[in-house]
Amino acid sequence: MDIADLTALLRECAGEGEGVDLDGDVLDTLFVDLGYDSLAVLQTTGRIERDYDVVLDEEAVDEAETPRALLETVNRALSARARV
Repeated sequence: MDIADLTALLRECAGEGEGVDLDGDVLDTLFVDLGYDSLAVLQTTGRIERDYDVVLDEEAVDEAETPRALLETVNRALSARARV
């Protein structure tokens, strides 16, 4: 999964954050600064789990405060699933 995939899901699941261009360099911007609260991130991760048939580490998702951190969590889970 890459940033384009994640931002598309964020838009679909939680809408566009207030006044933030998700097409810009947002990898290290806090979700809260992008206008996304924990519920929006939870909705997005639920969709990722369903669409990608993967289970994400709940603690790692809770600690992921930026798109980069969430992508790392998702991609670790995808890599682990691919090795099985």
